[in-house]
Amino acid sequence: MSRMVHCKKYDKELPGLAVPPYPGPKGQELFETVSQQAWSEWLGQQTMLINEKHLNLASADDRKYLQSEMDKFLNNEEFDQAEGYVPEEGK
Repeated sequence: MSRMVHCKKYDKELPGLAVPPYPGPKGQELFETVSQQAWSEWLGQQTMLINEKHLNLASADDRKYLQSEMDKFLNNEEFDQAEGYVPEEGK
């Protein structure tokens, strides 16, 4: 049986991550408060941001930007979207 967490994005009990996604305290916080579903959706959003904005993960500024957008996304705040992205059902 999956480990359950109270997901901060969806405000309900959902299956949690198998392991912390980051090292250290931030990874532990995500492990305890983010569901598999929310994390999977963030990874898709992160990929779009990296591609559309041509982010370089070797850049500390770009990593800081992604961290900020991740926090906004998972906390249901306004976050940056890929400008040219149109969801499948909207095509």
